[in-house]
Formats: sequence, structure tokens, C-alpha cells
Amino acid sequence: MRILGVDPGLNRTGFGVVQVEGARCVLVAAGDIRPNPKAGLPLRLAKIHTELAVLADRYQPQVLVLEQAFTHARFPTAAQRMGHARGVICLLAQEKGILLAEYLPTRIKRALTGRGHATKDQVARMVQQWLGAFDPSWSSDATDALALAIAHAHMETNRAALARAA
Repeated sequence: MRILGVDPGLNRTGFGVVQVEGARCVLVAAGDIRPNPKAGLPLRLAKIHTELAVLADRYQPQVLVLEQAFTHARFPTAAQRMGHARGVICLLAQEKGILLAEYLPTRIKRALTGRGHATKDQVARMVQQWLGAFDPSWSSDATDALALAIAHAHMETNRAALARAA
């Protein structure tokens, strides 16, 4: 199974693609989509959509993984703006026929590190450990996107093992 994790942002959208081979996750690609911060919202969303469509066509993921939307009481506008990017990504998954999976951030962190409130550094170290690879040029958004893909693979592997045991 090939999984595309996406950490949406209007200034930088991280992506990470992993290939599941048995119990292993193998790195396929990771990086960022960086819309022009001076461009208007429609142009930024179009860039995210267009570049993710190219990635989806190139890597042919079966699953696209996003964090579930959440709102921090101190930053309601940020959550609203993030919703625009998430909407474009959800639309892309529908257009490309890719299964969409969403998880709470705490569930992703718990699946990777054992702690639902792990730091970004702890998550990055676990991504490195799971993949046996790490590129220091990856942004925290790319690392978070890889964490989404790895955590989904891990949870699906466990779910399948439990189903076989039942």
C-alpha cells in the first residue's frame, strides 16, 4: 500500500509518501508545497491543489491521510484559514479516487511515540527511526506529513492483525 500524508498550510503544505512493505514503511518522497505568501487565497489554494494532483499522479497513493480539523480557542481565524486548505485536499482525494483517512493529532503522536502530547522533535525522531532515513532539509511540515502516513500504516497493520486473530 502507498500512503500520502499531507500537513496542510497556506504558506507551506508538507507532504510525505511511504510504501508499506510488510511491517516496514519505506520512504518514497517528502517535501513541501510553498505557495507565494503574497498571493491571494484563491491562488494559494490552486497551487496546493495543482501540486498535490501532480504528486498523486506520480506516486499513485491508495490513501491520503490528514489530521482532523481542530480549533484552538486563541486562534479561530487560523483554524478557519486552515479549513480552506483542508477542503482543497479533501476535494483532490475525491477527484483522484483516493481513500481519505483523518486522525486527531494526539492519536498520530500516540501511535508514533506512545505519547499523545509529544513534541515535534520527538515526532521527528520517531519518523527517522521508523524510516531509517532522515533528511535535515525536511521542514517540520514534511516530517509531520510523514508521521501521518507512518501512523496510518501502523494502525492499519494492527487493525488487520486483530481482524485475522478474531
